[in-house]
Amino acid sequence: MSATPAAPGTLISEVPPGVETERIGYSWAINHALAEEMRRDPRVWMMGQDIGKMGGVFGVTRGLFDEFGPMRVRDTTINETFIVGGAAGAAMTGTIPVVELQFADFGLVAGDEIFHKLAKWRYMHGGKLELPAVVRLPTGVVGGAGAEHSQSLEAMGMHVPGLKVALPATPADAKGLLKSAIRDPNPVLFFEHKGMYRVKGEVPTDDDYLVPFGVAAVRRTGDAATVVATGLMVPRALEAAEKLSAEAGSGAQPSASASNAGARKRNEGIGRSFCGEFPAVS
Repeated sequence: MSATPAAPGTLISEVPPGVETERIGYSWAINHALAEEMRRDPRVWMMGQDIGKMGGVFGVTRGLFDEFGPMRVRDTTINETFIVGGAAGAAMTGTIPVVELQFADFGLVAGDEIFHKLAKWRYMHGGKLELPAVVRLPTGVVGGAGAEHSQSLEAMGMHVPGLKVALPATPADAKGLLKSAIRDPNPVLFFEHKGMYRVKGEVPTDDDYLVPFGVAAVRRTGDAATVVATGLMVPRALEAAEKLSAEAGSGAQPSASASNAGARKRNEGIGRSFCGEFPAVS
């Protein structure tokens, strides 16, 4: 017997009933995912500027240097081409590097390494090698970082065959998508919005909690339109939907659109996250 559809305007939890959770922040969920995957698989290691003793410029990797040591949590100089190029080489030799660029904008400095080497080398070698690398890219506007530190460049990655792109919208998303990215045999660009690092939510404590790639999630039901949102725009779209619903009164369930045209009258569903992918070489 099929379940009764939720009424329009119903908010749907991303965590299934009965799953043990803890309430933690978006950045801490990323930290937990990194620690759990490094404990699970000795091939997983990290590299990036100030990710070691400092714990990262945003504090996301704090504590990991103390637990795993300098061989698996490696500080680097300010050299994005080396960080990503080194990840490509290390991935081909059988390890699983998770590298951090302090700001997603500087992924353009490593454009050749991301868009050519990581994305294409498996294909150019007939599928004889894998590049299971994750590039963590803090993205978006926050504070007064300036234009060169505040761009959202995930659309560029979506247009490049050979790359997968993940944009977590909640703390649970951040943990589950990052763990899926680390376990994937293909390179993944992981865009984590800086404006969400302090956002808290319920996150499953299971070490094997994964959010699958390529699967949308309905976060609010409706009956007239579909809003597709990613990353930071998911909670903002939900907030707009609730505001419009209240303004419309009890007789309607208006929501919001994440498009440039602004808020629409109603919606059918607001999604959780995005991970785009191209078929991998078998």
